[in-house]
Amino acid sequence: MAAASFTAAKFLAPVAARSGGERAPPLPAGAASSSSARALRRGGAHHPRLRTALAVSSDVLPGNKAAPAHPDVTREEALELYEDMVLGRVFEDMCAQMYYRGKMFGFVHLYNGQEAVSTGFIKLLNQADCVVSTYRDHVHALSKGVPARSVMAELFGKATGCCRGQGGSMHMFSAPHNVLGGFAFIGEGIPVATGAAFAAKYRHEVLKESGPDGLDVTLAFFGDGTCNNGQFFECLNMAQLWKLPIVFVVENNLWAIGMSHLRATSDPEIWKKGPAFGMPGVHVDGMDVLKVREVAKEAIERARRGEGPTLVECETYRFRGHSLADPDELRKPGKENPLCCKGSHHSLEEVHH
Repeated sequence: MAAASFTAAKFLAPVAARSGGERAPPLPAGAASSSSARALRRGGAHHPRLRTALAVSSDVLPGNKAAPAHPDVTREEALELYEDMVLGRVFEDMCAQMYYRGKMFGFVHLYNGQEAVSTGFIKLLNQADCVVSTYRDHVHALSKGVPARSVMAELFGKATGCCRGQGGSMHMFSAPHNVLGGFAFIGEGIPVATGAAFAAKYRHEVLKESGPDGLDVTLAFFGDGTCNNGQFFECLNMAQLWKLPIVFVVENNLWAIGMSHLRATSDPEIWKKGPAFGMPGVHVDGMDVLKVREVAKEAIERARRGEGPTLVECETYRFRGHSLADPDELRKPGKENPLCCKGSHHSLEEVHH
């Protein structure tokens, strides 16, 4: 039985060249040319528990000149997406200013460059849906509706902050907005998100308390450096086993602090780990908010219908160091900001070599 397919404006084979592996078999004729085509890559047919592996890619392959096609968005929706991304960027830039002036203390991890992921996913959520973040959590809180004043006050350690000044940069929390926290340790938030998704399913099936749209959905955000940790695999298994309404969102910014993603994992295509547990695995250009939004919409709707979890790998890039205390000397000169400077999305090999 195949997993639910994802419809996207553009389908390409996964970027196997990034890891030196073989390219995926070509798509059927016409599959990539139609905006309504459904592209499925069959994997693990010999194993009854392995379902369809899904790969949604974008203009990542070198030499791909096809014009991107996006689903229609209204003027109001486009303005909302743009304003949210600008808010995130300006907010983080102000954090950097305050930190270097000595007004902000502790570790401060900025989100510059990754705004399309937060905006593309979180702006599709309902108020009752939950977000679980990492230590790079300011923009996730802003996208979910936590007032910028409350987030900034938290960074200054003020009682008017969203955690009364007791959480700081890495531990944003807001019960009214269902932001269940930023978590400082790698992978720490994934079990919390899985538990929140279980609670949502319990409310829906046992307590009959869900809203008219269906199940409340949880988004679990984490980075590429988390995807070799045990909690990640344990929670993928549990979420698929119980068909929990959760979307696992990998913000693959290509670096785990200063460790290249290519050097840290045997297979850098993280999306492949989803089909190993029977759930869809999706790869999308994390620098394009409309492509992220399209994939997010299907993943969230799928979870809301009770069809289970999805693993989405958003290939993106952070434009600053790991934190404001990081001089960013571990990345090679000229590799710190390739996407910002050249205005295009590069493959892992281009960025790392």
